[in-house]
Amino acid sequence: MLSIFKKELNSFFSSLIAYIVIIVFLGATGLFTWVYPETNILNFGYASLDTLFMIGPWVFLFLIPAITMRTFAEEKRAGTMELLLTRPITDNQLILGKYLASFVLIIFSILPTLVYYVSVYYLGSPQGNIDSAGVFGSYIGLIGLGAVFCAIGVFASAITDNQIVSFIVAVFLSYILFAGFSSLAIINVWSSISLIISKLGIDYHYTAMSKGLIDSRDVLYFISVVLVMLLGTKLVLGSRKW
Repeated sequence: MLSIFKKELNSFFSSLIAYIVIIVFLGATGLFTWVYPETNILNFGYASLDTLFMIGPWVFLFLIPAITMRTFAEEKRAGTMELLLTRPITDNQLILGKYLASFVLIIFSILPTLVYYVSVYYLGSPQGNIDSAGVFGSYIGLIGLGAVFCAIGVFASAITDNQIVSFIVAVFLSYILFAGFSSLAIINVWSSISLIISKLGIDYHYTAMSKGLIDSRDVLYFISVVLVMLLGTKLVLGSRKW
């Protein structure tokens, strides 16, 4: 697994992929957080990073599928998938190596935004007038969301040898899981089960974490979805033996 992880991570940083991902994420969130008049913190008048955590998931919705679309699809298209599968590694090691490399790249793109927190902390009046618990809860939620999107992207890449198809499938599944269930829940036909439907989506748990309360049920939700998607990837790769 470690060799696959290093190979994938090196491929990201030896090309422009990693740098483009980090620049795009920081550029998009930075513009909304600090520049655009309708959303920037300075005009908002409150020491808050709500804009970052509102925009971040939507940037990841398109950015992460763009990272993961090549994970398995490129191997299949180039004809190196069969060679890769003959190496002395298990399917689990192969999947985890590729998944973790993509996930680490997402962590690298999030880390520089801690500068935003430090800036708002010192700009607050009085200094430090910011809901630190809420901010770090939101960071954990954003990392969890990134982990889920990466798992979805790896799964989407495993079911096709076309990177564009992989990208579209990953964006669609990520959108459904992030916003689809919460949008479905507000339709006035579900009555008492609307809350249950809402809890199936990422948005419910992401919003709960942003309040600064890290509930084990929310953490378990993110872990469960990641495991389900990686298990689906294993089943797809294992289908070659059927």
